[in-house]
Amino acid sequence: MRITKMHGIGNDYIYVNCFEETVNDPNRAAKDLSDRHFWVGSDGLVLIKPSEIADFEMDMYNSDGSQAEMCGNAIRCVGKYVYDNKMTDKTRITVATKAGIKILDLSVENGEVATVRVDMGEPILKPEEIPCLFEGENAIDRDIEVGGQNYKVTCVSMGNPHAVIYMDDIDNLEIEKIGPLFECHKMFPRKTNTEFLEIIDRENIKMRVWERGAGETWACGTGACAAAVASVLNGLVGRSVTMHLRGGDLKIEWDEATNHIFMTGSAKKVYDTDVDYV
Repeated sequence: MRITKMHGIGNDYIYVNCFEETVNDPNRAAKDLSDRHFWVGSDGLVLIKPSEIADFEMDMYNSDGSQAEMCGNAIRCVGKYVYDNKMTDKTRITVATKAGIKILDLSVENGEVATVRVDMGEPILKPEEIPCLFEGENAIDRDIEVGGQNYKVTCVSMGNPHAVIYMDDIDNLEIEKIGPLFECHKMFPRKTNTEFLEIIDRENIKMRVWERGAGETWACGTGACAAAVASVLNGLVGRSVTMHLRGGDLKIEWDEATNHIFMTGSAKKVYDTDVDYV
């Protein structure tokens, strides 16, 4: 099977062109191939498929084999993959995901995609739609007890659930201890991704992320969008902000006129290879 390793600011996935390849058991393949000790190693598996409703479809799986609705870093790499491999000559494409159809604007340098701007759609703020079990019209700055400590959490969905926490000195956060406790907390019936934020100023935020089904990753596009929305709602930043993640930076804009979130960042290919996987 031919695979491509790609990453969006360190959030790395294995990509398979399902116009040419067939993956019979993607849940198992994601878990096997993502193993960093015995196989390729990645945060998950992304299948690029034909679509009847968009230019392409992105079908993605976390490193634990669970299916995910959407990933902002992965979808930028999908844009790069299909353009660089001459599957399209358009610089604006649509990609169907489990979180709806996303519009990608591709910035091309020397014949290859360098950065991608993604229309991530509107944020979801109603607790039952995120989902989370907080009562009321939203879940902004709510109290939650995790691991015997009290936190303030703001919950947002970008097609997948996110819980946003503010704290100081996130570089020294023991995320491998607190991350799983948030992910599997009873308030989140479908589990949650968790973003730990340190506000630098009104235009810059430092972020670490614990991804549902994958653990700590170096970046999370939907998480950066959710974190930016949460920070605007909490009055901490303006509507245009740079998110500084462990793997690099993402520019997030929340357009007041359309209510849409726009994310801009890089996409990189690491290598192509054939694997003997059945």
